[in-house]
Amino acid sequence: MYRMVVRELGGPGALEREELDAVRAAPGQVVIDVGAAGCNFFDILITQGKYQVRPELPFSPGAEVAGIVRELGEGVDRFAVGDRVSALLEYGGFASTVAAPQERVFAMPPRMTVEEAAAMGIVYQTSYVGLVHRANLREGETLLVHAAAGGVGLAAVQIGVALGARVIGTAGTQDKLDLVKKNGADVVLNYRDEQWVERVKELTDGRGADVVYDPVGGDTFDLSTKCIAFEGRLLVIGFASGRIPSAKMSRVLVKNFSLVGLHWGLYFGKDPQVLQEAQAALSQLYAAGKIAPLVSATHPLVDAKDALDALGARKTTGKVVLIP
Repeated sequence: MYRMVVRELGGPGALEREELDAVRAAPGQVVIDVGAAGCNFFDILITQGKYQVRPELPFSPGAEVAGIVRELGEGVDRFAVGDRVSALLEYGGFASTVAAPQERVFAMPPRMTVEEAAAMGIVYQTSYVGLVHRANLREGETLLVHAAAGGVGLAAVQIGVALGARVIGTAGTQDKLDLVKKNGADVVLNYRDEQWVERVKELTDGRGADVVYDPVGGDTFDLSTKCIAFEGRLLVIGFASGRIPSAKMSRVLVKNFSLVGLHWGLYFGKDPQVLQEAQAALSQLYAAGKIAPLVSATHPLVDAKDALDALGARKTTGKVVLIP
């Protein structure tokens, strides 16, 4: 057993392998032999000390894993040894074996691979809870998804299509635009083209997008306020651009749109039932063939640095997965 840890906050380059003693289940915990672990942008931030969760050193990043139940702690009644499961953690997932509270563990759909399960975890939960629970996306509305070729972006595109929305996706290269189109977007726009705001207006007969899904922040957020519909919802997912924007509240007032934040992880403590319901809905969408996690690259767990570097440089599409 081993894990990848940072002993100092030096970014992904500080990751190193550490051997582990046997991982045992405390009361209420499920021990999982990890078959795959997903990579996320916040894994980079947490190794830099720039994420809202700041574990004591040394620690292992990684918040989504999938594998086989090895051991059950006292009081666990939802799973059995040998079950195929996924788990969503605060951190610690870059390991060959993990222990997770049972409320953070979910059964995998029968045909789903461990790679798909690790890829589906947080990005699909984030997109579903954001679009359905927070932004109340409705059938027939227009959804504008930024960074649509990334992990959360592709999930948002697929879920938006499954919910009956008209989806416009933005990306920065032709290959990524083609991928977004392949995953169901009605229209794709290159965000490097300064006319994308006007194109959104044209595509909606001047109305603008009813829901804007923004994991980028910075200039993308600012420009989105110019092409959002009356009573639209601008869903703030993250700030991958590096700049946290400030809203011009006069524009919020004049256009009657809502700024809707999503800190997905808070639901574990505030209202975990939201996450259980989201996972059940996502499993049904997967079984119906309406969503399909895209694993664009796999790396050995020991190469976690390279995987996160590629993710941080925006050289990836879909999800990057580590294999212990």
